[in-house]
Amino acid sequence: MFITERFANESRRDYALRTIKDNIIRLELKPGSLVSEKELADEMGLSRGPVREALIELAKVKIVEVYPQHGSIIAPVDYDLIDEARFMRETLEVAVVERCCNMGLQQENLIALEENIKLQQFYLENDNKNKLLELDNEFHRLLFYNVGLTQVYSLMNSMLVHFDRVRAMALTAVKDIKVIDDHRLILDALIERDTESAKGLMHKHLTRYKVDKEAISKHYPEYLK
Repeated sequence: MFITERFANESRRDYALRTIKDNIIRLELKPGSLVSEKELADEMGLSRGPVREALIELAKVKIVEVYPQHGSIIAPVDYDLIDEARFMRETLEVAVVERCCNMGLQQENLIALEENIKLQQFYLENDNKNKLLELDNEFHRLLFYNVGLTQVYSLMNSMLVHFDRVRAMALTAVKDIKVIDDHRLILDALIERDTESAKGLMHKHLTRYKVDKEAISKHYPEYLK
């Protein structure tokens, strides 16, 4: 697994949840694989209690299937669940770009968004897909931050593991990645305060996984439900 250090004031349960979720998205914990509380706890340097709590939480959003006495299985990719996650995200993010257009971009956020896109291009060219995914998430977080909705972003993000996993797969399976172009066009529309263009571009960006489905299915046939 990919292990990071615990954040300051992060509970053991939250650390376990963040780490397991991150490894599911990164495909370090592969769809269909069996994992045990003990093995996960040993790798993270935790007792089994926080890991058990994290797995139960992930089972609530159907990304993990828990079988007492036997272990847990990482759920296969289910496009019905991805569609539900996309619906929630699109509903919120289209509203956020509309608010960004109405309020305008704060100068510090504009600078951060421009720098974010430059870094995305750098990591795409250097084939660092995990860093690219992190920057993708950060781009969207900055939009929520611009309109004072960071808590909404945190709540939304906690429920998007299905959507995030297929986004990570697309970075490997799809040859002509459009994510950076999408972000550039969205940012240009926000700078121009062109509400209808920004909303349309965000819709296109968040439904691109449907276009990528065939490539993902060919590259990862064993991971799909």
